[in-house]
Amino acid sequence: MMNMPQLILVNPWIHDFAAFDLWSKPLGLLYLASHLRQAGFRIHLIDCLSIRDAGAADRDSGGRRLIRRLYGTGKFPRHKTSRPLPLKHIPRAYSRYGISLQSYVEEIRKVREPAALLVTCMMTYWYPGVQEVIRIFKDIHPGVPVILGGTYARLCPDHALRNAGADHVILKDGIEAVRNVIEVLLERGIEAEPRSEISEVRPYPAFDLLPGMEYIPILTSTGCPYRCTYCASRFLYPRTEKRNPLDVLQEILFWNRAYGISDFAFYDDALLTGADSHAAVFLEEIARRNLDIRFHTPNALHVREIRPEIAGLLFRAGFRTIRLGLETSDILLHHRMGDKVSEGEFERAVENLRSAGFRKKDIGAYILMGMPGQTVESVRETVLFSDRIGAMPYLAEYSPMPHTALWEEAIAASKYDLASEPLYQNNTLLPCWDELRKAKVPELRELVRRIRR
Repeated sequence: MMNMPQLILVNPWIHDFAAFDLWSKPLGLLYLASHLRQAGFRIHLIDCLSIRDAGAADRDSGGRRLIRRLYGTGKFPRHKTSRPLPLKHIPRAYSRYGISLQSYVEEIRKVREPAALLVTCMMTYWYPGVQEVIRIFKDIHPGVPVILGGTYARLCPDHALRNAGADHVILKDGIEAVRNVIEVLLERGIEAEPRSEISEVRPYPAFDLLPGMEYIPILTSTGCPYRCTYCASRFLYPRTEKRNPLDVLQEILFWNRAYGISDFAFYDDALLTGADSHAAVFLEEIARRNLDIRFHTPNALHVREIRPEIAGLLFRAGFRTIRLGLETSDILLHHRMGDKVSEGEFERAVENLRSAGFRKKDIGAYILMGMPGQTVESVRETVLFSDRIGAMPYLAEYSPMPHTALWEEAIAASKYDLASEPLYQNNTLLPCWDELRKAKVPELRELVRRIRR
């Protein structure tokens, strides 16, 4: 056992103006950990976004208590840090979200002779956290190879290769990413003994490596049949693939029975597409068992999929947090964004959910703000429309992403150099709106607060 190579896998800090734990876990990294463990490697996983940081207790560096909310969401530990040079002009506090530097160093030092460091990163503009974890690791373990993967690496590969500090960058996802990692390790002479073949069967993610699980993210499918112009899902997952619904059922039951987990958040981009042969199958079984389980949909549900029978099933199966992808009530803008919602579909979806037993406070509608060419009045009208129909409005600031249909339009609309500096893709900047529209944002936020109160 002691001769088995040990790999350190890191979910890095978030460096940003704001961050919130909305059922946030590094699911891809946890799947990778399970595959590598099956292949014979020892795994030491460090989640820099863990809320259980012995060095920080239950407060951040400013002495603020970490507020945890219903169903496992809440604030991350927060430590103020300096803004990167491209963001120096933004008059807002910038922070490192997650565990303390001391805690990370202690975790790195626990492994005397790591074979390699593997790092992930989700948002493109969170790469400063990647740079920091890699820099500290190389100071402690010089000469040990560093491998970077995740969404940032795939959307901005050239930037990642030049700036992240990694020795290798993985541009694949899923089982192909696992194979690429194994190939890189073999090229470096790092091999488990006895060597095992990578299984095509997806193991459960290695949540057992995380301290104090409050909830479990579930992924039942990858890819999306819709073509939203602001979304990179089609680039990241060219094919829509669905797991066997009975396998999904067994995973939910496993985490519930073995670890007592009651809260599950679906990470699917299109959970309810083809529901009759997929989601409805395992949800019917959950409902029939009458388990103490709660489901949440932070990635939003597509409104046209919510028929009366599906709404009723969601209620019976234990869904508590319903989020709908409204985006805008402006039909002309919807045409530009991919025609995901047709006239009358949002109203019918909300009516079906309310008839099934959901209350207005259970139903949230994501409303995009900051799109190229979008007006403040359009956002305000959508907020009022959501309230009038019976769903709570939630503003979602637009983040321009490479490899989306809207990317070139975003570049043309922004005063920032979006293509060469991912930090400018940060949705906090509203990079595709001018100063006049940005000045009206506090009014929009106050309107939303009044409605949700």
